[in-house]
Amino acid sequence: MDIDMSQFHDIFFEEAIEGIEIMEKELLNLKPGTDDSDIINTIFRAAHSIKGSASTFGFEEIGKFTHSIESKLDSLRNDELEITQELITLLLSSVDCLNNMLSSERSGKEHDTSSIDTITTKLDEYYSPASAAEKNREIRQDEPEPQITTADAADSAVRKWKINFFPDEKLFYTGNDPLRLIRELKTLGKLTVEASIDKLPDYSELDVHNSYLGWVIDLEGTVNQEQIEEVFAWVEGDCKLSIRNETEHRVIPDRRDNTNPAGRRKTDNEHRSIRVSTDKVDELLNLVGELVITQSILNSVCNTQGPGTSERLHQCLEQLERNTRDLQQQTMSIRMLPIDNAFQRIPRIVHDLSIAQGKNVTLKLIGESTELDKTVLEKIGDPLVHLVRNAIDHGIEMPAERASAGKPENGVITIKAEHEGGHIVLRISDDGKGIDTDTLLAKAIEKNIINDNHDLTETQIMNLIFQPGFSTAAVISDISGRGVGMDVVRQNITDLGGSVEISSEKGIGSTFTIKLPLTLAILDGQIVKVGDQTFIIPLHSIAETLMFDKEQTNTIAEKKELYQYRDKYIPVIRLYESFDIKASTSSDTDKLISSTKRQKDLLVVFETGDRHAGILVDDVIGQQQVVIKSLEKNYDNVPGVTGATILGDGSVALILDVTTLSTQQYEPAVSLNTV
Repeated sequence: MDIDMSQFHDIFFEEAIEGIEIMEKELLNLKPGTDDSDIINTIFRAAHSIKGSASTFGFEEIGKFTHSIESKLDSLRNDELEITQELITLLLSSVDCLNNMLSSERSGKEHDTSSIDTITTKLDEYYSPASAAEKNREIRQDEPEPQITTADAADSAVRKWKINFFPDEKLFYTGNDPLRLIRELKTLGKLTVEASIDKLPDYSELDVHNSYLGWVIDLEGTVNQEQIEEVFAWVEGDCKLSIRNETEHRVIPDRRDNTNPAGRRKTDNEHRSIRVSTDKVDELLNLVGELVITQSILNSVCNTQGPGTSERLHQCLEQLERNTRDLQQQTMSIRMLPIDNAFQRIPRIVHDLSIAQGKNVTLKLIGESTELDKTVLEKIGDPLVHLVRNAIDHGIEMPAERASAGKPENGVITIKAEHEGGHIVLRISDDGKGIDTDTLLAKAIEKNIINDNHDLTETQIMNLIFQPGFSTAAVISDISGRGVGMDVVRQNITDLGGSVEISSEKGIGSTFTIKLPLTLAILDGQIVKVGDQTFIIPLHSIAETLMFDKEQTNTIAEKKELYQYRDKYIPVIRLYESFDIKASTSSDTDKLISSTKRQKDLLVVFETGDRHAGILVDDVIGQQQVVIKSLEKNYDNVPGVTGATILGDGSVALILDVTTLSTQQYEPAVSLNTV
């Protein structure tokens, strides 16, 4: 049966990456000096799966390298080695190398053979009998040489195995291939194979998609039955299998497969995919069926004239609206993934950085199953990494310093995810030394970011760390101190329509709170008019809309206008000025000129984090669910605008980025030197 295996390459790469993630996650759960067989078996199975798939699809170098890792893990399973930090680090490096090999193969690039050879050599040296013997001599020089027992000799003896393997007819439909299993058996020893054609039907009844051949296999090598059974674990329940140990074996003519393996596939454009629950797909199909029914009813109504036609048409439109909303919600749910996907890089980073800095750090992840849109998920990973690195470098103290302060030597970083309204909120906390606002202020003055005549709140001082090029690190390291990162963190979060806030207590720790929208595709918005322009304000950001009273305003430096809102003053944003809106009629001109005198304007009060601000508008049209269209293809980044949408009348409305508009009002004195 000739199958083009290249069509399955994308599936292989996705599953292999998942296997690597499992290996890395479980390796980080291993503790030196312990014996956790469940974790070791999980890592082994992941490696075994990658190796088997790589052999199936013809990625021989990946299969060979993974086999080296697998065989070493097998030594751990058999208690031949002790778990040490050195071993864990080496295995993590091996997983990194394997990941790089997958990336190279997927993009059609050559492998970094020097890196592969280096890791392979380290693995061989660590596990080589000579190396182990040398270590034993150094540690236990006075102990007598161990005696080889009969059982030990039996374990290393060459065995001859007879394997009868008869797959079910539908084996190929499960994604398995007998030839892959035979190739894998070949790695265990000398192999002789004979095909059984007893079940092969006449040509007229032959179905090329079925498996008819049976296989009688002789295997000779230092292999036990468990290792052979591992090879057939993939087809358990889909075949008849017998394995027996024989003292003699008859040489069967070698009929090994000569099929060329699938060659390397070079992909110019990688297909992006997402795994979806079948329940969600079934519900989606059901909703499409409802739309078809509604369409049929509408066609019937349109072709029927008479009393009640208008009422039936309205009923159909209402049903269509419900179906459309349900379809939209179900489609959006398909794009929702658990945030655990964004957390996967964090444990490794904490592990590596804590070792590099000599700090003891424990990571706690809460709410890993919280779901958000795939696009948001892909873009929030880097900001999370920056914040965690910053917490380890600047927040968590050295063990001795923590002990002298009466703290446990082990520092804790906690990442918590939860839904709040139409947002997802991430809180990244550490129990370190907190933010020293005096040091921040001194550094800001030194860098000429602000002058001595400042009047900043604690929150504004802490927000200085988000200024470009700002850092308080005394020593520049590979981790932080170059002033690159925190400003990018805020920019990336703002680009997602989110916000980031800081709270900190000296000697206790710090918390960064990130607030993000659940999706970037559709939002509920408030339609407002300013002059002859139409804007959309995200509904989830709006606190309330009220009549603007000029008597409740005050003007401060730089002609900034503040409005008394409840028990505090909030900045007023005039879109006429922010976007230089031109009046198109005389009435609009009068409105623009007298805007500071009128008292009938509306103030839309919104909130981002713990900040409030008000947008002055001429009119509120209503609320509507809108589809967000990106402006990136035609325009550079437009401050204060997150995208655009097409309204029901065909006109285009800009969607306001209230986070950026708020920042422009709150931080002019912080971001500019006013000397």
